[in-house]
This record gives sequence, C-alpha cells and structure tokens, in this order.
Amino acid sequence: MSKMYRIAIIGCGGIANGKHMPSLAKLKNVEMVAFCDIEEERAQEAKEKYGTADAVVTTDYNELLADKTIDIVHVCTPNDSHAEITIDFLENGKHVMCEKPMAKTAVDARRMVEAAERTGMKLTVGYNNRFRSDSQYLKKVCEAGDLGDIYFSKAHAIRRRAVPTWGVFLDEEKQGGGPLIDIGTHALDLTMWMMDNYEPKVVLGSSFHKLGSRKDAANAWGPWDPEKFKVEDSAFGMIVMKNGATIMLESSWALNVTQVGEAMCTLSGTEGGADMWNGLTINGEKHSRLYEQKIEMNSGGVAFYDGETESAPDLEMRLWIDAIENDKEPVVTPKQACVVSEILEAVYESARTGKAVYFE
Repeated sequence: MSKMYRIAIIGCGGIANGKHMPSLAKLKNVEMVAFCDIEEERAQEAKEKYGTADAVVTTDYNELLADKTIDIVHVCTPNDSHAEITIDFLENGKHVMCEKPMAKTAVDARRMVEAAERTGMKLTVGYNNRFRSDSQYLKKVCEAGDLGDIYFSKAHAIRRRAVPTWGVFLDEEKQGGGPLIDIGTHALDLTMWMMDNYEPKVVLGSSFHKLGSRKDAANAWGPWDPEKFKVEDSAFGMIVMKNGATIMLESSWALNVTQVGEAMCTLSGTEGGADMWNGLTINGEKHSRLYEQKIEMNSGGVAFYDGETESAPDLEMRLWIDAIENDKEPVVTPKQACVVSEILEAVYESARTGKAVYFE
C-alpha cells in the first residue's frame, strides 16, 4: 500500500483555500494534520473543512517544526516570510511546497536552494500554470523540437483594471512589489520553462506608478485605496539570455490597454511559433505557405460533453506527491524558481537605477 503522507498547511488564506487544500483533499494518500495561520479562526475553519479529526491548529509554525509525524509542509504565506518558514521546515526534515514567488528577494531564494540541497529534502514552488492542459501540450511541442531554436519570446501578465485590494498585495514591504512579482512571475516562469533556458545575461527594466494614486478608480474588486497602494501598477523587462535569446516581460494590474491576458507566452523559433492569446495556436511555414494550427484542448469531441480533464491545481498536487513518493525531481525545481526570482529582482533594480543589470 502507498504511504499516507501527513501535511501541514502554513497560511490558511486565499491561495490555500483556492488551490492547495481542495486539490490535496482529492488525493487518497495524503491527509492534512496541521493548520497554522496568524488568525486562529482561519486555521480552525481550515481544519474543520479539510483536516483530520485530531489535526493541530496553531498561530505559530514553530510549534510544528519538531513534529516528526509531519512529512510535507505547504507554505502559503506572504512573500516576505517564504524563505524563513521554508528553510526552517527543510532543516527539520520536511519536504516543502512554497507558493510563488519563491521569495521576496533573490538572496532568500538562493538560501532556499542551498537549504534543499544541504538537507536532501524536496522543495518546489507553486507555479501552477505549468500544469494547465494548454501549457502541458505546448511543452511537448517545444520538447519535440517542433518550434526549433526558440530565440524570441514574450511573457504576458496584463490586466486592464484588476488590482487586488485585499490582504497584503499593495504592501511593498510584505510582497516585494506589485504585478511584476505577483503575476509577472507566472508568465516569466512559464516562458522560460518552454524555452528550457535559465541562463540570463542582462536585464533592462522599467516600472510605473501612474494609476495607483487615483481615487475611485474602476477596478474589478472595487476602488483601491491610493494611500495603501505602495507598489507599481505596471512593470516591464527585456531579458537577454547568454545564448542571445530575448524575452520581453510585461505585467500590469492597471494599464490602459484592451488586450489583456496573464500567465501566457508567445514563442518564436526557427521552425515555428506559438501563442496563447485565443487558445493555443501553433504557426509556421510548410510547402512554401504559412499556416496557423489551432489546438483543440477539449477532449470530448461531442456537443454535449467536453471530456474529463484534470485541473491544473489537481495535477500540480498529484505530481508533487508523486515526486516525493517515487523520489523524483519535482516539475518545478528550486533552481528554476530561483532564476525567476533573480530576474524579477533585476527588473526592479534596473527600473530603480535606470541601468541594465548584468549577470555573472
């Protein structure tokens, strides 16, 4: 029989309730045995909905460090605490899934990589957009070489007016930034994963706080408070890799555009290209003619049934537990996630200094 893995949830807010706990609950070989949140009521509610009858509820994760019955920890806290909590649990013999971005700073991300390597425990980061059906298909296209050498790409994370007004999203001290570190991180991770290129050479970035100071602004979640809007409302970067490949990264919570979309990429290779703007489209040249191929992601094939597909969060959690059970490398490796954090930090630094940031 498969081992029953005992999991602790650190941070029982939106991302834990929206992704981690519902998907973990579907797995037969895991049980959630501890819940920690700075608001005890939230941790208690999580236990009642997802936990075992004797699950621990606490407001201090340190109380769980020495618990040898806990196998896996999911860190779902604000960005500034990712590194500290993750490293503490790795050093106490727990495998860790940390929510994205890996850390608030590149230094902390590198510390997390070192801790995982030193302890031999598994560490992954919650870049769940890799697990979407269109992403999984496009990855196969890239791995098969159908696009050839991918030398130019765009990482898209553009919202017109969708500024998150709850939690600590607008708090630069807690989060480390705004849309770039929040949703730009997903787009960049997805793009580099498709390219299988993690060697940046130079980064040039810009960031703007042009709309965040406006009162009574149109917004998906209601007007934001300008006094609390301490982060950028949009940020952009050009990343040149060591082999010359170039990535254009665009992110915004508020920007005057009509074409919006996030966690998407556009890829251009020597043999073909791909984009995710209106579903997944592959393009290229065949028999002296250009073509576009729309990929049908529904598996049903009949008008009244779309087929059965595993959701991205469900697949993410299943493959994470499988990596632990079968001692395999997780889909999102610590080193990959660390490079994403290093590039994001370089975009912010370049925007702040007006100079390009070079990687050694």
